[in-house]
Amino acid sequence: MKHTVAALSPFEISKGFTARLIHSDTMTLAYVDVDAGADLPEHSHHHEQVLNMLEGRFELVVSGRAYTLEAGDVFAIPSNAPHSGRALTKCRILDVFNPIREDFRSGNVAYSKR
Repeated sequence: MKHTVAALSPFEISKGFTARLIHSDTMTLAYVDVDAGADLPEHSHHHEQVLNMLEGRFELVVSGRAYTLEAGDVFAIPSNAPHSGRALTKCRILDVFNPIREDFRSGNVAYSKR
């Protein structure tokens, strides 16, 4: 099925993190626009997550270790790993989740905080 990202309805994941979502049978793709300086609180989930940096610089903390990601970087976050982040600049990120993020589909995001 063909999608045009700009035509997808925006979904606020967290303050400063706005996603446009595509759900397949087994995955969720989240095209995320992030405001410079926006923080994502530490959380975990059972989904595998692959973060693809499209634009900007982002500090990602996974299991207590910090990584600075830039356009072209890809980071695989394992299931249940506690992670958080902060946009060092305005960012565009493509997050891929397996299995589907049912909480994103329903609009009920509830991070499991550690």
